[in-house]
Amino acid sequence: MIDKVCTLASVMKFFRDRQTIMVGGFGVPGTPFMLIDALLESGRSALTLVKNEANEDHLGVSKLIEAGRVEKLIISHLGLNATAIGFMNRGEIQVDFYPQGILAEKIRSGGAGIFGFLTDIGIDTILKKGKELVKTRDGRELILEPATRADISLIHAAQGDRYGNLVYEKSARNFNPVMAMAADIVIAEVEQIVEVGDISPDSIHTPGAFVDHVVVIEELTPDYGVLSRHVL
Repeated sequence: MIDKVCTLASVMKFFRDRQTIMVGGFGVPGTPFMLIDALLESGRSALTLVKNEANEDHLGVSKLIEAGRVEKLIISHLGLNATAIGFMNRGEIQVDFYPQGILAEKIRSGGAGIFGFLTDIGIDTILKKGKELVKTRDGRELILEPATRADISLIHAAQGDRYGNLVYEKSARNFNPVMAMAADIVIAEVEQIVEVGDISPDSIHTPGAFVDHVVVIEELTPDYGVLSRHVL
């Protein structure tokens, strides 16, 4: 039986400069803080990060931005992070904004192996600027949104087994399942590890086939905040 459980130190070798890295989470829930700290410790730079938001100042991916490790953000919003907004306004990072649903669908398309999708969302707004447009037979104009993939996805799950099957806790599921399908290497941090067969097949949210490495969180640091709860 394949055992994908490994140490935090062993996964750091996969980080490289100039990689595109997806990071799960929506605010605190589902954000892999331990793996983000490992990426920071690795010293890698010129990174492109794909995340729903940039966490709050001095938290999560904001640490990478503040350390000058991030070249580009592909993101839904920055409203909770004044530090990241300052970096953007000074031209110190490039930021590509997408409506949240469009960002999720770009990632899902990357995981599904399709080129992209057509949408009319933003067609009458500034979101249309610089986009490739397609006209349908009836003359309707649509935006062509290419799929998004990454070199590495960093995701957080409440529970995992040794094969990499994952279970997310409530709203912490958010972007993690689609990001687990859209990268060449998927690294999951889990709060609890169990043996293969201990998770009911009907309870698995992300099958182990999509997960390359599983790292157990030894301690929920204060960054995790709302994740303080009973073990599953």
